[in-house]
Amino acid sequence: MSTNHSEIRELEFENARFLPEVIRFLDEGHTVTLGLKGYSMRPFLEHKRDKALLSRPTTLQKGDAVLAEIAPGVFVLHRIVKIEGDDITLRGDGNLAIERCKKTDVKGFALGFYRKGREKIDKTNSLKWRIYSALWTTLLPMRRYLLAFYSRIWIRLFGPI
Repeated sequence: MSTNHSEIRELEFENARFLPEVIRFLDEGHTVTLGLKGYSMRPFLEHKRDKALLSRPTTLQKGDAVLAEIAPGVFVLHRIVKIEGDDITLRGDGNLAIERCKKTDVKGFALGFYRKGREKIDKTNSLKWRIYSALWTTLLPMRRYLLAFYSRIWIRLFGPI
């Protein structure tokens, strides 16, 4: 009688080593759940807490959250803020600066996010996500102050959103 002693283990790799394998899976038509690292998508996506469900990109539009290679071996999961021909401008929700890439550098599309350890996904095409996206992107001029308040005061008092 055989018993199954399989366990789920979490491994951490450098993005430059790990993400090319993720991209290979996406290119083969698979979806990939990727743990998020970094603070560039704050306030709603948190470092090592949340996960993104990625698929191969088909059509791209302003507001989409995408995995892009902005320089050789340098990947970001940020929102598209502008598309001009083959040129894409990206910005993380927690960033003030932008990054640029080509359409061919967009390697994955975020179908949704697993937030706060939940098993139910927040889909990027849901009304909730679209409202959040519309509100947050229009707050760009005030984002510096909102992010400072969030990181210096809100998190200390209440924890991450």
